[in-house]
Amino acid sequence: MGPSASLSLVAMFHLVRSKDFYEMETEYNKNMLPGKDVDVSLSLHINRISGVDESKEEIALDVFLHVYWEDPRIWILGNASQVELTWDKDPKFWIPDLYIRQLREMKVLTLFQDLASIRLYDNSTLRISIGATIIIKCDMDFVLYPLDVQTCAVDFGSYKYTLTDMKFHWRDDPLIFPSDFGDGFRLPRYVVSFVTDNRLNVIYYGDVGNHSTARLVITLSRELRSHLLESYLPSTLFVVMSWGSFVVMPEVVPGRMVLLVTTLLSLVTMFDTIRNNSPSALELKCIEVWLISCTLFVFLALVEYFIVLFGMRYDKHWRHKKHDLDGGGGAPSRLPLFGSNKVHATSGNDVSGEEDSVGATAKAQLPAPQQQMLMTNNNGPAQVVTSAGKLRFQLVARHVILYCGSPRGTLDQVSLALFPLCFVLFSVMYWISYINESRRKSLAAVV
Repeated sequence: MGPSASLSLVAMFHLVRSKDFYEMETEYNKNMLPGKDVDVSLSLHINRISGVDESKEEIALDVFLHVYWEDPRIWILGNASQVELTWDKDPKFWIPDLYIRQLREMKVLTLFQDLASIRLYDNSTLRISIGATIIIKCDMDFVLYPLDVQTCAVDFGSYKYTLTDMKFHWRDDPLIFPSDFGDGFRLPRYVVSFVTDNRLNVIYYGDVGNHSTARLVITLSRELRSHLLESYLPSTLFVVMSWGSFVVMPEVVPGRMVLLVTTLLSLVTMFDTIRNNSPSALELKCIEVWLISCTLFVFLALVEYFIVLFGMRYDKHWRHKKHDLDGGGGAPSRLPLFGSNKVHATSGNDVSGEEDSVGATAKAQLPAPQQQMLMTNNNGPAQVVTSAGKLRFQLVARHVILYCGSPRGTLDQVSLALFPLCFVLFSVMYWISYINESRRKSLAAVV
């Protein structure tokens, strides 16, 4: 009988004619543990990644699972080092009740028969090997999309037997990959890597107690290059194009409006497309924050142009019309825009003198109709100071409007320097904060 001989357990029993073996056969109970503190070891041959379904949060793997344990009640009599037993879905010997906690579905691969085998070694160690496609449920968080790194922990253990009865661990060579594996399985959107956790992991199943598990950590690192070329680069170019409106003459309304509105609509369309094609999340995703910010930068450039148009129209029409309605050729008020109304607390006479001086100065610098109104309704220095404050506010607002509508494009010159600076600062803060958060979550998941 060689190592490749295929025998059923019953046939193997009849090969031996010893009294001890027949006694063992009659006393053998496949529903009982081989003993206390049974050691079950695992190894996994990962053939390929069938796919990653982000909407269902599932990973499909084609694997060969190997389970080893020792049962001293069974042994080989003779010189054979190992014996292949016939696979039976209802074996006549004890096997561990392997439970994969994150398992959604498992299909045993079949060609002419099920791809499964049972092997008995000369040291009473049994090995079950099964080829199957398993679908793993993985809790995914897409808040950092597309900078997210998904980490999925898969626990192999027992549901029936507690930690005192059975312990699961990985073998010395736990993971086996194809020869073309390289640094990891490369999918269209992910690079998948596998790591075994050799620590003693325990899971508590309520009243059943603590259970030992062998943990496999699957890491899905998203390919960022495609997102940089398809999303980040075009949106950045749209924002840069919007800055070109600052060098266009404000009087060229159609050209400047077409540039800004077309850029804004393109960003809105890009945002809607990416949001519909990306996985769902409870909060704004990383790429959505970027696209919304780019849209706001273009929108603010459009608002800046509206302010320029308003200032130009005020300078050309409304200011002269208001000047004519106020009485014609009188010179505009020269009340200081940022004067000081501070009163020194020296004595009562000084305070009253300074208040009278401020009131007289404000009254003298007001237009004639307002001076007449103050003469007919003179209720003291407080009213004069209030009227002077209102006039000062009107002058500030008028200067700001005239500054925005300056024919020399003063506001456009400031915006041409301010917008790129703000966008660069935003980009630096965005990438630093999200990359650090992605690394922090990756390390926390591994630990």
